[in-house]
Amino acid sequence: MMNIGIDAMGGDFAPLEALRGVKKYLEENTNEALRITLFGDADAIKKIIKEEHIPAASIDIVATTQVIGMHEHPTRALKEKTDSSIAVGFQYLAKGKTDAFISAGNTGTMLVGALFSLKTIEGILRPVISSIIPKQNGGTGLILDVGLNADCKPEQLNQFATLGTVYAKHVLEIENPKVGLINVGEEEGKGNILTQATYPLLKENKQLNFIGNIEGRDTFNGKADVMVCDGFTGNIILKLAESIYDISKTEAPDSPYLNRFNFEIYGGTPVLGVAHPVIVGHGISKATAFSNMIRVAEKMLKTEVLHKLKDAIQPR
Repeated sequence: MMNIGIDAMGGDFAPLEALRGVKKYLEENTNEALRITLFGDADAIKKIIKEEHIPAASIDIVATTQVIGMHEHPTRALKEKTDSSIAVGFQYLAKGKTDAFISAGNTGTMLVGALFSLKTIEGILRPVISSIIPKQNGGTGLILDVGLNADCKPEQLNQFATLGTVYAKHVLEIENPKVGLINVGEEEGKGNILTQATYPLLKENKQLNFIGNIEGRDTFNGKADVMVCDGFTGNIILKLAESIYDISKTEAPDSPYLNRFNFEIYGGTPVLGVAHPVIVGHGISKATAFSNMIRVAEKMLKTEVLHKLKDAIQPR
């Protein structure tokens, strides 16, 4: 039995869209070995469950009295709002009462909660957040980091590449993912101090199918499956990808490829390197995004990808 916790109060359209996402997931999946624990305003949650005719047999509700706003200071909010849906959600996850935690709430608070409420997998230098990038060949790629670590060391990028490879193999089902280092040129020796020092580490890493440097123009083609960079660069690329989708809705609404930039298709962003699955959703997430975040968490648990990450970082 797996139990996935959801912050019902997180996001611009909470709690309605979070619960509609639960309904969508339950209607499309018949996994009797899964329970969903909702954290938030119990009365509001029960009212929506009744109004939306959501099957409640596999749902548990944990009543909380506080909500962390989207613009609150992450550390202060967690410290002062101990009965918030995010804080209590992390308490349950840390104690093993749930197996994964999902929220479209305050991103900074989710990241602080993941870093300080949960244990980091032994050997992890820095946890990292990754994001799916649609490829022109119909596949998907993984880029990391996309914002958690703005400043990085070469050893950290090397580890990001290992984490990304394991995730791509077991969750994205890419058999032998090609790893590329995002840089300003393809030739070895190009780039800034960070990328120049990272290249030889990736080249020597026997766990990787390292193909060398890739440029910005390679982000959306099939050259690399796992794309590695510092969080500053990755966040810019991620926001650029989001803007492409926004533009496409008016300029090319019928493009099958550009429509795949819709973040709701992929759900949310997993935090890799902490002891339990944590999925961070976009603040404007609606039902489809929440449903797909549950799918991501379920697949992470089924594939035991965190155990595989641990094995990769701590080879016997």
